Amino acid sequence: MYSHVTVGTSDVKRSERFYDAVMVVLGHPVLFKNAKALAYGTGTGEKFFVLYPFDGKEARPGNGVHAAFKADSRAMVDAFHKAALESGGSDEGPPSLRPHYHPNYYGAYIRDPDGNKLQAVCHRKDG
Repeated sequence: MYSHVTVGTSDVKRSERFYDAVMVVLGHPVLFKNAKALAYGTGTGEKFFVLYPFDGKEARPGNGVHAAFKADSRAMVDAFHKAALESGGSDEGPPSLRPHYHPNYYGAYIRDPDGNKLQAVCHRKDG
């Protein structure tokens, strides 16, 4: 459904440390890196960009906005959460079942060093 998601940063180098650790856990390769932006994913598939805002203003997280990454297993969700916290992120909800979404919904929420809210979620019963 989506081509890409973009979040802003105020420090690409700090974000690189964080996102390299988180994206490798989720199996998303580095697409490219430069002094102003990071990209993960594949050239013809879904992508996730982290960059300085194009308008030159301060990067700020959106209120009520988050990006959720599909995880192949509950262990992958756990690893995502652990890697995020070890790389400068903060906890917004530890890994757990969230049956109010559906019976097999297992997710974890974090914030990156810039305050952007991210999630990893496994929808599998046997996750």
